[in-house]
Amino acid sequence: MEKEYVMMEPPIDDLVKKCNGSKYLLTCLVSKRAKELANAYFAGEPQEKDPKVIAIAAQEIMDGKIIPGSY
Repeated sequence: MEKEYVMMEPPIDDLVKKCNGSKYLLTCLVSKRAKELANAYFAGEPQEKDPKVIAIAAQEIMDGKIIPGSY
């Protein structure tokens, strides 16, 4: 079963807290990780459905896989 990514989750306010209250830092982290995910996706063969790389990147930050200052 494929995981459904929705931009309502995780909440933006919770993500900002993970980034020391900085919306700018959050934006930079999400965009950098989303670009990496997109490049990896497009390097392989296209699949039936495009991934929602921004939602995946945001969820990784929320899960603590990406930590500000160490990424």
